[in-house]
Amino acid sequence: MKLTTYHVLHLSSIIVLLAYTFYAFAAPAETRKRVVMITGVAALLTFISGFAMLGKLHLGFPGWVAVKLVCWLGLSVMVSFAYRRRAQADAFMLVSLVLAITAVAMVFVRPF
Repeated sequence: MKLTTYHVLHLSSIIVLLAYTFYAFAAPAETRKRVVMITGVAALLTFISGFAMLGKLHLGFPGWVAVKLVCWLGLSVMVSFAYRRRAQADAFMLVSLVLAITAVAMVFVRPF
């Protein structure tokens, strides 16, 4: 596949992952199963398309990719935290926002 296809798939799945992650903080408990399934698929597509782009670009495994991988993992588990620990939703939303901003910054800065 072309690099553009992976890029569109990657960005689309990230948007879905972030949208449903923040939806989970306010959603009723009955939506848990559906939201966890959607974010799981979005997280998997994000992971696969990200490494496919990395392979197409022949960059190896630079440090900024490791940071993005940690951010991806953190965002992937936030949905389960959102449903299990409602009292701490504000803190988890802040952490999710910081993870998302850090991941975006790594794309443009690429510090190491």
